[in-house]
Amino acid sequence: MVATLPEVVQFGRYAPARRTIVHISDTHLLGGGRLLGDRYDTAANLSRALAAVERLGIRPDAIVFTGDLTDLGEPGAYKALRGAVEPVAARLGAPVVWVAGNHDERPALREGLLDAAPTQEPVNGVWDLGGLRLVALDSTVPGWHHGDLDAAQLDWLRTILAEPAPLGTIIALHHPPLPSHLPVFDILELRHQDDFAAAIAGSDVRGILAGHLHYSTTGTFAGIPVSVASATCYTMNLQRPPAEVNGMDAGQSFHLVHVYDETITHAVVPVAEAPTADFFSSEWLAKMAALSPEERLETFSRKRM
Repeated sequence: MVATLPEVVQFGRYAPARRTIVHISDTHLLGGGRLLGDRYDTAANLSRALAAVERLGIRPDAIVFTGDLTDLGEPGAYKALRGAVEPVAARLGAPVVWVAGNHDERPALREGLLDAAPTQEPVNGVWDLGGLRLVALDSTVPGWHHGDLDAAQLDWLRTILAEPAPLGTIIALHHPPLPSHLPVFDILELRHQDDFAAAIAGSDVRGILAGHLHYSTTGTFAGIPVSVASATCYTMNLQRPPAEVNGMDAGQSFHLVHVYDETITHAVVPVAEAPTADFFSSEWLAKMAALSPEERLETFSRKRM
């Protein structure tokens, strides 16, 4: 159940976010609940992530999964994924956006998650989130793990972007158009990035969401912010030298994306539960809301020696 929260109050210069997106990536589910690599319980890790999403106490405008939804593209894995995610999305009243990753198989994904014909057609889509346009691009290459966007997809994207959306556009794809300091990902990077940059040049694209790397990172591509969400299955242990980085069953997280008129923020939300202090509460916020701006500064900003 979603908690009932007081109306958001503007305490500072920025008005509340216009739209909110939950960005999840790299679930890597296997059929029959099998362990990934005989060590990672990806189904249990997804359940923990979804429980954390519900603990947010919000009604997001969309839940976006940026690829590697399954590890082997098994029909049973897509069925399990849908069975885990759709009840949560229904309770939150949020649409689910499925983005294909290199571990997915287009026919099984289309049939299992979209109730569509099991073809090799790219899994692209457009959603209107109350004026915010979300475009899902299929960067997968059947039979390969690297990414690419062919001419037909980019022509389709140009057509979509020809008319600006009221709140702009966010693109979601699996392979990030960013460098990685881990050499292994250079082999599996997104190809033809210059063509992608040309397709979005001069458009209303405000941000790009991606996955693939199994660790959170940010950067810019063609002047546009790119945010890569970590994974729910396992993450990369970045404490090791770049040439020796491998996965660990810790640090799983997802991103909470807030779309403002002026900017877009991406907060990393840990999946793990931990003891939390309870100083700030709905009651505390209500007390702050009842004060004048000057009184709030006096109460909360002034240092007490």
